[in-house]
Amino acid sequence: MIHLTLETFSPLQWIAVLICREASISIWPHPNWTGERAIAGVTSGLIGFGQQVTWEERHFGFKLHHTSRITEYDRPHHFQDCMVQGRFKSFCHDHYFESHNDGTVMRDEMEFTAPYGIIGNLFENALLKSHMKDLLLRRNKAIKQAAEGENWRALVESKS
Repeated sequence: MIHLTLETFSPLQWIAVLICREASISIWPHPNWTGERAIAGVTSGLIGFGQQVTWEERHFGFKLHHTSRITEYDRPHHFQDCMVQGRFKSFCHDHYFESHNDGTVMRDEMEFTAPYGIIGNLFENALLKSHMKDLLLRRNKAIKQAAEGENWRALVESKS
């Protein structure tokens, strides 16, 4: 399991809208390291409980598809997306948000299992965990920059 925490100087409501938008659309304004784009399900606006999004992205040189469903949703405090179809044996990502001082603490908990038994386990421990953690760190850095930057209001108010 991967655990990450990020503190930002933006209010809880703004962060929750940014994150719910990021989870559902391909026009999220962050650098796109994997070529990801939403191709099915909710592909614009905010995503909510029970809804799905299918992503197309490139990892380790392979074009992959990953469909997640929002399985828990308590805006603005928490939501969980779990894979319903994709390359992992299992995958769930919990997003937690808590007001703290004048800002928000975001906490990510991502749990996944690679397929293919012992071979998958070796791959997961050798490469996949660090790859996924790096993606989360980059994503969180982009979220922090967007939330604390000049353009946060346009991001939050466009279809919140």
